[in-house]
Amino acid sequence: MILSDRDILTLIRAGDIVIEPFEPEIVRENGLDLRLGPGYCRFKLVSSILDPRNPGDPKEFYECGESNVIIVYPKEHLLLHTLEYIKLPDYIAGLVNLRSTWARTGIYVPSTAVDAGFEGQLTIEVIGSSFPVKLYAGDRFLHLLLVKLGTPSAKPYSGEYQKQRGVKLPKFFYR
Repeated sequence: MILSDRDILTLIRAGDIVIEPFEPEIVRENGLDLRLGPGYCRFKLVSSILDPRNPGDPKEFYECGESNVIIVYPKEHLLLHTLEYIKLPDYIAGLVNLRSTWARTGIYVPSTAVDAGFEGQLTIEVIGSSFPVKLYAGDRFLHLLLVKLGTPSAKPYSGEYQKQRGVKLPKFFYR
């Protein structure tokens, strides 16, 4: 069952869903509009092979930083993050979609699921359009559909991305 704005507000008031910082206008008819954070990592075009068993230095593959204005160049891949830090209970999962306004610019975000029990800022991949698009930190960028599970998860999320802040690169860089 997809949660409505009433369901979401009830769970926020009860403390079952935590969103920081919380602004009431991010609660939409059937989900949350999450805002863009200032962190980014641009994928570099290199001839080196990224080996997940021996990844080496992430600086060889990514250029990371922070800015209140991020330009997504044509066909470029970036990792961005949400401004909001969220905490989901073990009976709520999320499905991340790009807000339709941004999709109409040609920007693309691959399907992303947020597991029940996840806590942290979301890291998302963004793929550029046919023309450069300027993004601003703080703008509503993603729509997060919240889905109630039939029963609570027996194994809520507790992986390496738990409690992440900012852009988090693939976990094999942190082992």
